[in-house]
Amino acid sequence: MKRRRSHQSSLYRKEKIYAYLFISAPVIGFLVFTFVPSLYSLYGAFTDWNGLGQMNFIGLDNFKALFKDEYFYKAMYNTIFMMIGIPIGVVLSLLLALALNRGVPGTNVFRVIYYIPVISSIAAISILWQWAYNGDYGLVNQFLGFFGIKGPNWLQNVHTVKPALIIMAVWKGLGYTMLLYLAALQSVPKTFYEAAKLDGANALQSFWYITLPMVKPVTFFIIVTSVIGGAQIFTEIDVMTPNGGPEFSSASIVWYIWQKAFGNFQLGYASAMAVILGIFIFIVTYIQFRLNERSRFDMD
Repeated sequence: MKRRRSHQSSLYRKEKIYAYLFISAPVIGFLVFTFVPSLYSLYGAFTDWNGLGQMNFIGLDNFKALFKDEYFYKAMYNTIFMMIGIPIGVVLSLLLALALNRGVPGTNVFRVIYYIPVISSIAAISILWQWAYNGDYGLVNQFLGFFGIKGPNWLQNVHTVKPALIIMAVWKGLGYTMLLYLAALQSVPKTFYEAAKLDGANALQSFWYITLPMVKPVTFFIIVTSVIGGAQIFTEIDVMTPNGGPEFSSASIVWYIWQKAFGNFQLGYASAMAVILGIFIFIVTYIQFRLNERSRFDMD
């Protein structure tokens, strides 16, 4: 009996060691590449660091200058404006998932087609869309030309550059959110719909009272992650409008941070903007969690 207990405790210790080894990799990665740099950036926000010289503490000077910077406000506005694509993408992806969930022929083919942009390089996709949006020979204007419409130079027009970027972002993420919704829809018990049909519910009522509540956790996940990702949009801006667009109309906050840090070598100032962005993301995410808890309580 003692030998068996000793053997079991030895196995338990080995499993515990292996478990710690497995979880140590992401923990160490988080500490080295996220937590420590974040603390370093937080300290840098209170210095005049240029990335090369000494970090001299200057207190709140960066933040005072930041709140007087009109380009900072414009970059924040552009970033928030381009998040309009999030609800558009959610609605479109849910509609696509509902269509594919009906078991139409070629469902697997459509899944692959819609998911290809997700796994493709964002830089390559940005170059492709930059070419498509060209005002002289782009595919978008050629298509509009068939209907007698003269399209603008999308990425060089103040009024069209943000909608153009929104359309590209929605197209890029549509396959991912669609697959999440499709998985959620396929997990809904069919007995719910059968019971609703017996009670006289029509298709719209079944969708409103069964489908939407059942996919709500997925919707919440998509919105939270999309807002966090949307607040950090950078590659599309840097590739398609490398100068921040006409009249700074497409510059995102992360693009502006990058420009200040590595274009103007104002890493202290850029760190101050990064701190403000982090606080903004935290507040928005916290509000979303609170609203989700409240709506769940109301449903209960």
